[in-house]
Amino acid sequence: MTAISGVSMVLARISQIESTLSSLSGSRSASARSATTTLGTAALGTAAAATASGPRAQFLAAQVPSAAQGTSTAESFSVQLASAASDTSRSGGGVTGDAVVAAAKKYLGVPYVWGGTSATGLDCSGLVQRAYGDLGVTLPRVAADQAKSGTAVASLAQAKPGDLLAFGQPVDHIAIYVGNNQMIAAPQPGENVKIQSVYTTPVAIRRVVTDAPAVQSVAAAAVTTTSAATSGVARYATLFSQAEARHGLPSGLLAAVAQTESGGNAAALSPAGASGLMQIMPATARGLGVDPLVPAQAVDGAARLLSGYLRDYQGSIPLSLAAYNAGPGAVKQYGGVPPYRETQNYVAKITGLMGRSV
Repeated sequence: MTAISGVSMVLARISQIESTLSSLSGSRSASARSATTTLGTAALGTAAAATASGPRAQFLAAQVPSAAQGTSTAESFSVQLASAASDTSRSGGGVTGDAVVAAAKKYLGVPYVWGGTSATGLDCSGLVQRAYGDLGVTLPRVAADQAKSGTAVASLAQAKPGDLLAFGQPVDHIAIYVGNNQMIAAPQPGENVKIQSVYTTPVAIRRVVTDAPAVQSVAAAAVTTTSAATSGVARYATLFSQAEARHGLPSGLLAAVAQTESGGNAAALSPAGASGLMQIMPATARGLGVDPLVPAQAVDGAARLLSGYLRDYQGSIPLSLAAYNAGPGAVKQYGGVPPYRETQNYVAKITGLMGRSV
């Protein structure tokens, strides 16, 4: 799909949404609200296809016009949308340094593997590329090229979480700054991804992302007036039960995960970059071959992930949920559910919703 044709499709969808929202001013029927929600989700899926996932989609989210703004705003939006479609996916706009650190921490405990780019093994530049990639930001593969990305930071005293720290002349090692003179890195063979002190002065410090706040997704903005009427996961019950049967998952698991992840909002977008009903990260979605903003695809992708984790952890639901939330590296590092408050609360909430004890 070309950028121009993608833009045309998005604008057509937005026109439909505006028309439906306008009609709702005189009629609040459940069927009309449902139609509006469907159109909003479809518009978001089209926007993602037209511009690729990641920062450009986040830019589009801030620009969606409401029915009250009228056609003049929509016309202005079309100009901005066309501009956004020409942006490069390398941009880090809308992603924060803290989100980068959080994405990298999911790989704590993953073993160093030279040339590794997956959750089973990573080298230093593989970790950097994957952490940023999970947020929809594209970086080069090797450390020397990554050390030229973004903008220069004068000194470690001015570094912020998420900045890249490069070492060696020429550059042969790279890490992500965490703050307080610490960094997260895949150090060397025989070690695992870990947080360590910045042991020497970096030869380069590069800032790839800004601290701009995350914004709502297109569909979320488009259906604000109907979110209360369409909240919850009950409307996806058939998708959940079919996926659980297809992938051999415990009954109720997918509904509980969806409730905890997004509250049933198929257009949800987290500050870390996870999106959709099941809150799947961009790189994970690409690996699964799914669009996380399409509920049927998101549910199937999450089911495949959880099914794999259940096999890896001999049927343990708590460990599988911990891997879904914090990453398999963290589960391996701690030999169980990681001691992160968020992850422990996450596991407890979902098992509670399923009526199971941890």
